[in-house]
Amino acid sequence: MAANEFLNNYLPFAMMLVIGIVFVAIALFMSRMVRPSVKTKEKLSTYECAETPVGDARIHYNIQYYMIVIVFLIFDVEVLFMYPWAVQLRSLGGLGFIEMVLFIEVLIIGLAYAWRKEALEWIQ
Repeated sequence: MAANEFLNNYLPFAMMLVIGIVFVAIALFMSRMVRPSVKTKEKLSTYECAETPVGDARIHYNIQYYMIVIVFLIFDVEVLFMYPWAVQLRSLGGLGFIEMVLFIEVLIIGLAYAWRKEALEWIQ
């Protein structure tokens, strides 16, 4: 009985996984068969909006740019965690509210740390 229940629970997932893998494999195979394979100098050159590439492609960016992006992504993902909590707040009760307050406090501490380390300052 346990094996039958296991199949009933996981068979749809396994079927979707196999269908997804087969779909990706067919798409990759078809793109390989259809694409042109003749390599020319024009095809191997860098494309910059119909402009001729000038100079070196390696540009050094300021590390502050990456720091701001990382802080933004962290807070962006945290907001995604807050939405389901807000929807289920009444069913979670007081304990759920306290947990979210602690969660937000950790975020505020992280923001204060980033601010203190000047990770949010943009240097011209």
